[in-house]
Amino acid sequence: FPSLRLLYLLDEINEPLITLKTIGHQWYWSYEYSDFMNIEFDSYMIPTNEMNMNNFRLLDVDNRVILPMNSQIRILVTAADVIHSWTIPALGVKIDSTPGRLNQTNFFINRPGLFYGQCSEICGANHSFMPIVIESIPTNFFIKWY
Repeated sequence: FPSLRLLYLLDEINEPLITLKTIGHQWYWSYEYSDFMNIEFDSYMIPTNEMNMNNFRLLDVDNRVILPMNSQIRILVTAADVIHSWTIPALGVKIDSTPGRLNQTNFFINRPGLFYGQCSEICGANHSFMPIVIESIPTNFFIKWY
């Protein structure tokens, strides 16, 4: 009984500051900031022939997810085609995105920086080419970005 209570409390989300909706497609991610109007974009991996010297091969994207640090963040995850897995190892976040289902989790980023991840589900031939990049910035810069 105590472990079930703990699992329930871990899944409970206490008033998140921002809700981010993530949709997995073959072979890219779509993001929607649900709390703001008209902030939606697709995030594709940067092809090797278009990379700069400071990009990471197979990990960098054309549109990064910008999130404020020191904020409770809720993420809603779904898929449009097959099962994907939205994974950021440095944040301890891994959640499956399943077509027809809306999964949710939360996390708290306590430092600025770039956090890299990839689809970790065997969702097809190019699943390893679905990188995720989160850029954590101070809240005042996030407000200016918005």
